[in-house]
Amino acid sequence: MSELKSKLRADLTAAMKSKDALRLGTVRMLLAAVQNAEVAGPQARELTDSDVIAVLAKEAKKRNEAAVVYEQAGRGELAANERAEEAIIDEYLPTPLTDAEVADIADTAIADVAEELGARPTMKQMGQVMKVATRLAAGRADGSRVSAAVKSRL
Repeated sequence: MSELKSKLRADLTAAMKSKDALRLGTVRMLLAAVQNAEVAGPQARELTDSDVIAVLAKEAKKRNEAAVVYEQAGRGELAANERAEEAIIDEYLPTPLTDAEVADIADTAIADVAEELGARPTMKQMGQVMKVATRLAAGRADGSRVSAAVKSRL
C-alpha cells in the first residue's frame, strides 16, 4: 500500500475519533476515489504515491470548479463547503510550484528539446516541450500554468 493511502486511512480513523464531520467526509471521498482508480481499467492494481497524488489533484480541481460554479450562482454556503474540502485535500498534495519555478521548468524543457532537435524549438514543437515540462512539474503545477509559461517562452 502506498504511503499516502496509509496516511489517508490513519487520518480517517483520527477524524472518526475527533468527530470532525467535514474531514471525515472528505477523507472518505478521497479513499473512494483512490479505490475507484485502483479498480479502473482491465485489471485492478495497487496505486503508487504519484498515482494517488494525481487522483487527489483531480479531486481538488473538481472542488475548485464546483466552488466557482456555486459562487456564480450565488450559493455562498455551498461554495464555502467546496473550498473547505479543497483545503483539506491540499494538505495531502505536495507544495505547488511558484511562478518562477514554473518558468524555470519551461526553460529547462525548452533546452532539453533544443538539445534533441539541434535547434531552438518553435511553436510547432510545443507538444514535445510540454511533454518534458509536464514530466518535470510532476503534478506540482497545473497544466495550464505550465502551458502558459512554455508559450510565453517559445
